[in-house]
Amino acid sequence: MKILWSKKDINGKPGQEVKFIRTSTISSLSLKNGDVLYVTPKAGKRFVTEDADENVGNGNMSTSGSSTSLASMTSIKSSNNNFSIPLSVEEDPVDVELSKIDGMIPQEKTSRCNHTSNQACIYCAPREPYDPEYLRENGIKFMSFHSYLRKLKREKTKFASIEDINLKIKPGCTTHPPWPESICSACQPNALTLNRQTYRHVDHIEFESPSIVDEFLAYWRTTGSQRAGHLYGRYEKFTQTPLGIKAVVVAIYEPPQECSRDHVRIIPDENEGRIDAVAKGLGLARVGWIFTDLVSDTSGQVKHFRNIDSHFLSSQECITAGFFQNKFANATKLSSNGKHGSKFVTVCVTGSKDKQVHMEGYQVSNQCMALVRENVLVPTKDAPEFGYVRESSSKQYVPDVFYKEKDKYGNEVTKMGRPLPVEYLLVDIPVATPKSPVQTFSTGFPVENRPMEGHLQDFAALASLKQKMPNLPEFFRDFHLLIYLGTQTIQPLSLEEELGPLLAALRDEKTELVYDWAESSHWRNIELLMQNFNDGYQ
Repeated sequence: MKILWSKKDINGKPGQEVKFIRTSTISSLSLKNGDVLYVTPKAGKRFVTEDADENVGNGNMSTSGSSTSLASMTSIKSSNNNFSIPLSVEEDPVDVELSKIDGMIPQEKTSRCNHTSNQACIYCAPREPYDPEYLRENGIKFMSFHSYLRKLKREKTKFASIEDINLKIKPGCTTHPPWPESICSACQPNALTLNRQTYRHVDHIEFESPSIVDEFLAYWRTTGSQRAGHLYGRYEKFTQTPLGIKAVVVAIYEPPQECSRDHVRIIPDENEGRIDAVAKGLGLARVGWIFTDLVSDTSGQVKHFRNIDSHFLSSQECITAGFFQNKFANATKLSSNGKHGSKFVTVCVTGSKDKQVHMEGYQVSNQCMALVRENVLVPTKDAPEFGYVRESSSKQYVPDVFYKEKDKYGNEVTKMGRPLPVEYLLVDIPVATPKSPVQTFSTGFPVENRPMEGHLQDFAALASLKQKMPNLPEFFRDFHLLIYLGTQTIQPLSLEEELGPLLAALRDEKTELVYDWAESSHWRNIELLMQNFNDGYQ
């Protein structure tokens, strides 16, 4: 839909059209106090509100005059403005919930207050969720993403937009031959100066039970080889940070990988889509990835070598984290392409200062995501704490990337990102388990893709577990078992029609529906195969 902004003519009717661009100011538009602007849809179209997603299918379009109507107008591309937001963006439920909260931090009445209890003054007025003094007093290192959005709206405009960093040459420039023959200031991407990100998309990582990590670490404890896995869970509100979000991990899936004492290489997984679909059927999503970097010393403890004097994440790990964050971008209606940043987290299991096994959580900044997205950041060979920005070639133009640091005299100097300290790209996140652990899934079925004795996933293992666990709802409540049922090819199960009802029953905790599914022909056929694999077991 096209929108027309116009001024009032001498007869009090819409007259001269006002054309807005990103750099428009009040003076450049020749507007003065008392001018009236009319906003009218072109070609007889009607305004679309946030209800459009629900009404478009049945032909209804809302003309509500609510406060959200103007915001939803930016969901439609205008001929005079390149900014557009797709109406089809489906934001995470936690983002929708937090967007409806004002986030103001209430303050108690102090001894300096000289008013009644139903009044407020500068000493007890509610604080903004991004208030730096409050964050400092409570030891909060980064403001939350939704606090950052509130800050943008207060400082700029009520309908502030956020955009991903673009390092590509702007297309459509006709004043010169294309790159590599030529480039101009109009199509050349801006140079990038790295800054430490002041906010984070996820404020806390919570493993709902320590047994989830213990099961993952069992491979390292048995073989001495490192291991990597995908984290599945959900996003929830985190009350200890204003407008905060936490990633709650309920299961770890271990993809195909090559492991040794000092490296892990994740192999492309042909079942990736089916595994994500099984998780979605259980009400879960992939929220992050985890890997180990553990080396035992002679005393039986683990070495501590990831610290401020060496590195926290290597450049290769930052690039991998950036790849995953770009793959699982954060959906938002405030961006023209429908996404900005990511809530995908990275967890490293390594040695602490006390030489004990502990977990460290991270994300890479949006600037790092842009560098990885355009394939301009590469690891260095012998220094894990440094990355390297590619130089421009005939195939790709790479803008200059700078960072700032203090020299030996205390002066701030700007340096080229060749090499580049990856500490500028990191956002650290606390990792913990709750005081009262819960267990969404049981354990007992072999973990996938483990080349270890007793960890083969087949119908014999399925029959053995059923014999030990005759209670069907408890038997089926095993994440690795459900993944096996969804990916095995001996008796394939369609995810929607055949396995879907079981996943929905487990998700909604409807025991009677689990028993109903166990009477289906799908499960009966599998039981017959289990009987054959388990030497006559019924």
